[in-house]
Amino acid sequence: MKSFINTLKENKERGKKAFALLIDPDKHTPGSIEETICLAAETKVDFIFFGGSFIQSDMANEFVAQIKEMVKAPVIIFPGNQFAVCDNADAILYLSLISGRNAEFLIGRHVITAAAIKKSGLEVIPTGYMLIDSGAPTSVEYMSNTSPIPRHQCDIAAATALAGEMLGLQSIYLEGGSGAKNPVPLQMIQKVSKNINIPLVVGGGLSSADDVEKVFDSGADLVVVGNAIERNPKLLIDMMLVVNAKNFSMR
Repeated sequence: MKSFINTLKENKERGKKAFALLIDPDKHTPGSIEETICLAAETKVDFIFFGGSFIQSDMANEFVAQIKEMVKAPVIIFPGNQFAVCDNADAILYLSLISGRNAEFLIGRHVITAAAIKKSGLEVIPTGYMLIDSGAPTSVEYMSNTSPIPRHQCDIAAATALAGEMLGLQSIYLEGGSGAKNPVPLQMIQKVSKNINIPLVVGGGLSSADDVEKVFDSGADLVVVGNAIERNPKLLIDMMLVVNAKNFSMR
């Protein structure tokens, strides 16, 4: 299987857009997740992001095995805690919360998990994770004990992303947070996109196919959607139509 980060870099060079379905196992049972996984297989999503704040390691392996049995898309761990590491996935976003100043999420958790992740054989994607004010407190904000970047501070967001790239991070993730009231501002996505050369991932607060299209048009290389599809799984069909239309227009 091609490296996840190499795929993102190649996509960025070609202007190709990609979509990741975020599956939070904290909100599912193995039975309840089947409809969403079946739709992911039918619509041929590019990636499955797998993550939650409280999932235990034995359940994580069970869910990932179920997903991989039904979907060909690579499964990427989107860790909410150190228990989300499971070696039957394909890669892990090694998140450094560069928008905050809590050392625990800049390097502390990484020290705890580094040996286990190396042993797992997972592809490791060093990712600058940036929490953006979404108009309401989010679980990420609460769990990380950090303040998000204000919505109007596009220059701060761009400088933070650029610093992350200069430090050697391989992707930047702009996040409104789980339960976001509003998505990341389009002007901020545009500003960040113009200032970095590494893949830009955007998620949080996207609730329609139109939202996804606007985020792509603003410069995102990969869009991540979870909550909206949990509420209405068939929304995934409309969102993937946008992705396919964007990529078809490149031909």
